[in-house]
Amino acid sequence: MDDQGVGWIAAIIIGGIAGWLAEQFMHSNMGMIMNIVLGIIGAAVASFLFGLLGINLGGWLGYLIAGFIGACILIFAARMFSTRTT
Repeated sequence: MDDQGVGWIAAIIIGGIAGWLAEQFMHSNMGMIMNIVLGIIGAAVASFLFGLLGINLGGWLGYLIAGFIGACILIFAARMFSTRTT
């Protein structure tokens, strides 16, 4: 999400919501701080992947969608990694 009018405070709030939604969808139990981190990093991951596909999501809603999808991808990847190491 390069320059789409989402500041740091909005990114934290939207990232928290996106992370919480992903937590509910993926049936995981993370906590508030991890939800925020997952939402923000997830938005960066998803926007990168969408960019490779030529998809551009803009604004707050786009950041929320990208954060949700990216957070789900990160939760899935963490689960795959943790099951392979045990």
